[in-house]
Amino acid sequence: MGGHHHHSADTGTRRLAWAVAINMLLTVAQVVGGLLSGSLALIADALHNFSDAAGLLLALVARRISKRPADERRTFGYGRAEVVGGLINLTSIMVIAGYLLIEAITRTFDRPDIDGWMVVIVAGIALVVDAATAVLTYSMSKDSVNLKAAFLHNLADALASVAVIVTGTLIILFDWYWTDIVATVGISVYIVWISWKPMKRCIRILMQSVPEGLSIDEIWQVIAGVDGVDAVAHLHVWPIDEGSVAAEVRISMADDASIIDAHIVCSQVRAQLQDRFGIDHVTVEIVPPSVLADPRPDSG
Repeated sequence: MGGHHHHSADTGTRRLAWAVAINMLLTVAQVVGGLLSGSLALIADALHNFSDAAGLLLALVARRISKRPADERRTFGYGRAEVVGGLINLTSIMVIAGYLLIEAITRTFDRPDIDGWMVVIVAGIALVVDAATAVLTYSMSKDSVNLKAAFLHNLADALASVAVIVTGTLIILFDWYWTDIVATVGISVYIVWISWKPMKRCIRILMQSVPEGLSIDEIWQVIAGVDGVDAVAHLHVWPIDEGSVAAEVRISMADDASIIDAHIVCSQVRAQLQDRFGIDHVTVEIVPPSVLADPRPDSG
């Protein structure tokens, strides 16, 4: 069984490496094609593909780094490497999208000379590569949120390439050069739209916000409902990385509680948080009731 998992992880890494390589080659081809043909939409699509290749590369590197065990400098392990990489990647995509929008607006004032055939040919190659990358990442996307995002991104790229092919065709048939600007604006806005949600997720994890889907009040009530718990305070819940959540809390018990009672209560609190909320790293501190005289307002 272990061998099978190791084999599938190796296959996944190989597929990702292939996906990165073909996307990098495509980016170079599209930039050259965009410069030769004068099409800004083609360069927009190239930069989008480059962001994809960078995203896949980050997924590959982060996948390897995040598997490292915890050490004395990273006591929580390396899981957040993926989040940091994602934030860098998504920020660069936003900057590129902004640059393309400015370029498209300044271009509306002068009529560019665009070679429609070059646009159609290069975008056609892009469509094939995007489809191939989507196929390479599809089977792995079922098990990993990170790779699911990469798969959806590539599927979306294939649609962007279709938009660029339509643009090139309209330029060949009708000399509708304005379609290049419309396609550029469309692709830029789309890049921002598709990147916004994962970017917010990265920021939430790095800001140690309570993970989506968890209610701090509900967690509070569950802890307070454990037999033997008199009061609850200083409850903190935060994500360690994409997959694991930590919590720490102070509780007080009756004055006559024994060490064995305390041990049972701590175990029950941990079990409840694990079973009901999937929180796998729980720290419970038992303090005298006087310390928790007015627990709720100072709970943050």
